[in-house]
Amino acid sequence: MKLFFSGDIFGNTGRRAFRQLLPGVIREFGVELVVANCENAAVGHGITPEIYKELVGAGADCLTSGNHIFDKQEIVPVMDQCPLLLRPYNYPSRTPGKGSIVLDGPDGAKIGVTNIMGAVFMNPVPGDPWEAAEKAVLELQKEADCILVDMHAEVSSEKQAMAYFLDGQVSAVVGTHTHVQTADERLLPGGTAYITDAGMTGPYDSVIGMDAEISIRRFTTKIPEKGQMAERGGRLCGVVIDIDPQTGKSRSIVRVNRALEEQR
Repeated sequence: MKLFFSGDIFGNTGRRAFRQLLPGVIREFGVELVVANCENAAVGHGITPEIYKELVGAGADCLTSGNHIFDKQEIVPVMDQCPLLLRPYNYPSRTPGKGSIVLDGPDGAKIGVTNIMGAVFMNPVPGDPWEAAEKAVLELQKEADCILVDMHAEVSSEKQAMAYFLDGQVSAVVGTHTHVQTADERLLPGGTAYITDAGMTGPYDSVIGMDAEISIRRFTTKIPEKGQMAERGGRLCGVVIDIDPQTGKSRSIVRVNRALEEQR
């Protein structure tokens, strides 16, 4: 089974790259399931009900998120009406929404997806990610043949440690949040596919999605200035993972990094 995971979709440019470039990736790799991180889909912060519908309509079978999931307050009261949208599993139990899901895959396979948020340098600070990951995986193993974990974290070491912590128990651990695609994709000894960060689907003529000049001024002057979303250099970034649904282990993981035609 071929699964495509898109890194953090950022703003209008990211959504456009997802809409326009996803069909080509699906055709080229024979992708059968699409998961995308959407926490920056609305002007770089959060997601709205309308954007949820847009991304699902563009081909997403599941949307993961992270610390910005509730930046747009209009999503809060309708989380239960967005069945394919996940918030971090290790948020408090009172938090709206859910942190994992089981999807119907090809040939009757069941694919579990869970969204874990790291604790180091993250705001808000979530519940313990290690206990949450153990609990989520145990729950999903009761029903799912394959399990994908979106590890949304700031620190590379925390993502890598989570991958080894879950190696052999899940099909893949894919890192998100830092918006820079890493070149360390690999299969771990237990058959778990891993990459530290899938990269950003968004405007690459930027500083992790934001206007470069404003970012430079904030760093060089220490004067607070509201960031502005960049628009140029749109790319679709992520990974294609080939999973054996009989064993739940991954066969391969391949990086994807595609530019919008008019911005090459």
